[in-house]
Amino acid sequence: MSKKIFLANIGANRSHSFESPVFDDGSFELLPITETPSESGPFSVRFRDLQCASAPFLRLSDYMPERMASLAAHYDPEWETFTYGDNCERSGRASNLRSVSPGDLIFFLARLCRHDGSQITGSAGFFLVGFIEIDSILSAFYEQPSPEILARVRANAHVRRAMNNDVWWDGFWVFIGSLLSRRFERAVPVDRVFCERVFLAADGTPWKWGGGRSELQTIGSYTRTCRAVISPEQPKSFLRKTIFFDHVERYTATVKHAFTRSCRM
Repeated sequence: MSKKIFLANIGANRSHSFESPVFDDGSFELLPITETPSESGPFSVRFRDLQCASAPFLRLSDYMPERMASLAAHYDPEWETFTYGDNCERSGRASNLRSVSPGDLIFFLARLCRHDGSQITGSAGFFLVGFIEIDSILSAFYEQPSPEILARVRANAHVRRAMNNDVWWDGFWVFIGSLLSRRFERAVPVDRVFCERVFLAADGTPWKWGGGRSELQTIGSYTRTCRAVISPEQPKSFLRKTIFFDHVERYTATVKHAFTRSCRM
C-alpha cells in the first residue's frame, strides 16, 4: 500500500519574539515554541538545555532573548528518539492525524529566517526540516502509561509536561518514528512553485494565491492544519509524490538512498 505524506507546521512563527535561523549553507536551527506552562519542572527541557545542530558548542537559547533561556521548551518533535505528539482528540488543527497509519510519513514544515551567523539578515521562508516514518501510534493518553511504554516515549514534550503535572494527561497522541526518521542537515525550501506542483487544498483544488496575501501568508494558511497532503486517492498522487521526493533529495543528498529505497514506496 502506498504511503501517505502528512505535513505538520512546527516551531517558532511570526507571533513569537524569536526566529529560527537558516544559514547560507542551508544548515539551520529549529527553535521550538515555549511550553505551556512556561515554568520548567523536573521533567522539562529548557531552551538552554538544547544543543544546536549546526554548531554543537552553542545552545538554542543563544538565538533567543536571554530572559527565555530557563523557560521550558515544547521540544516536539524530538530528534533523539523520534517522537511527535499532538492533541488529536480535542484540537481541530491536529484531528486529521487520527488517520495516520504505520508506514505513513509526517514531514515537518518550519518558518526559518536568513541568518549570517551573528544576526538575521533576510526575510523568512518556509522549509521542510525533517520527517518521521510512522512505526507505531499511541493514542489518547489520559493517564500515565506502563513503565514499558513510558520508557519509549518519555522524551516527548507532551509526556514531559504530563509527568510534571497530571492535569496534562489530556488525551494527547504520540507518533513513534522508525529508524528511517531524521532531522535534515539542510533545510528544504518550500516556495510557491513547489507548492503549485505538489499540493492541493483540502477539497482537492489547487491553492489560491493573491487576494491581498503574500506568498508566505498563503503557505502558512494552507499548512496551519495538519493533514495528508499526498495520498493514493488524490489526483495525480504518484506524480506529485515523485516531484516531492525529487525536490527533497536535491537538498538532502546524505539520505538520498534511504528515500529511494523506502519513502517512494
